Amino acid sequence: MNLHDQETWISTKHRASVMWVLVITTTAIVFDGYDLVVYGTVLPVLTRDPSQLGAISPQQAGALGSYALVGVMVGALASGAVGDYLGRRRMMLVNIIWFSAGMGLAALSTSVASFGAMRFLTGIGIGGLVATAGALIAEFAPTSKKNLYNAIVYCGVPAGGVLAALIAIVLRDNIGWRGLFWIGAAPIVVLLPLAYFKLPESPMWMLSRRNEFGAHKIAERFGLPYPISCGPVPAEEVGAKVGFAALATRRYALTTVVLGLMSFGGLLLTNGLNTWLPQIMENKGYGATDSILFLLVLNGGAIVGGLVTSRMADRTGAQKIIPVTFGLAALSLVMLTAGFPIPVLLAFLAVAGLGTIGTQVLVYGLVSHSYPTSARAAGVAWCAGFGRLGGIIGPAVAGLLISIGAGPNVAFYTFAGVAVLAGLVTFAIPKENPMQLRDASVAVNAAAPSGILD
Repeated sequence: MNLHDQETWISTKHRASVMWVLVITTTAIVFDGYDLVVYGTVLPVLTRDPSQLGAISPQQAGALGSYALVGVMVGALASGAVGDYLGRRRMMLVNIIWFSAGMGLAALSTSVASFGAMRFLTGIGIGGLVATAGALIAEFAPTSKKNLYNAIVYCGVPAGGVLAALIAIVLRDNIGWRGLFWIGAAPIVVLLPLAYFKLPESPMWMLSRRNEFGAHKIAERFGLPYPISCGPVPAEEVGAKVGFAALATRRYALTTVVLGLMSFGGLLLTNGLNTWLPQIMENKGYGATDSILFLLVLNGGAIVGGLVTSRMADRTGAQKIIPVTFGLAALSLVMLTAGFPIPVLLAFLAVAGLGTIGTQVLVYGLVSHSYPTSARAAGVAWCAGFGRLGGIIGPAVAGLLISIGAGPNVAFYTFAGVAVLAGLVTFAIPKENPMQLRDASVAVNAAAPSGILD
């Protein structure tokens, strides 16, 4: 049977191994979210105090927010190009090191140029983590919880945002913006050793590379379902196509384009709001602490909403849920332009978090289960990479609107329009549900041959 039909744990060792995969990938993505939001929390400090990095105009601030996102796009596409060849484990380890080094070097920056360069470098590592984590968890999660497990992993983005906002509220005045960036370099100390010893390679990936012996050894060591080859790949499947080449085949081309556009809209909203929300709310007359609180609520709403909607997606399919959540995003963003009391604004911000960041979590889940093992990393990388074009445009557009004096409400209306368009694009997904595609290269035995599993 297919690995994704595995509904029960075949041993305590199997369950423990999958939980380690879940913990490690989620923690890695938490630092992705931390990096995204920590820049927004220090932006008011950097723009007010030229002694830190030099004078920074609104346009430069938007560009600095986009440099990391350009790096994410490069890193995601690079990981997608090689990840389906080199494996999930290697890519995770390399990108943890890369990301941590970038954050540490950003903390040492002394000019706008060097800070921008280090933001770009950091983004490359983040992009690799985002692309690899989705492929990895898709190959370990049981069918009945595939959207939930994916949501737990990618809710690491808003969880990291909450973490960054809380730490900034409590410690920013004591440790400064450099201290906040040093915290972002912690994965090389706390996560890398854990990943090295506890993160298994995917047996499904090893079989997709025709390495049955290695797949069986991994299954034995980590107590995973014992994988077997299911024979030649049917002609109608991806066949010999691996990585990005598979995405361009007739079977997957339209799905690839539509999913890329959905991710473009989701990440434009996610990164635009996370970068500029504190500044937008300050421009509306709220204090600095209140503005960071708004950022915290936005990401908190994404976490709760993302987990709830992922369980709904496991029952009804993500394609039915995503247009609804994009619609909720548009409605709540328009409501933020009204003069409601703070408690009401916070409620709408929580819904906006669900509809923007939380929707992107669902998109990643849809993507990671839309392709076979031989193209899964490339599929997630495509969505993360092309989607980051939206993430790059989001902060830049908001920065431009603010610099020309368009006012904070115009920014909210613009983001609401993007949410509407992204929701409409969702209906262009082919009627043949890509999530129902079976993996053409790998199957597993529910019970291993004697002596293989504990």
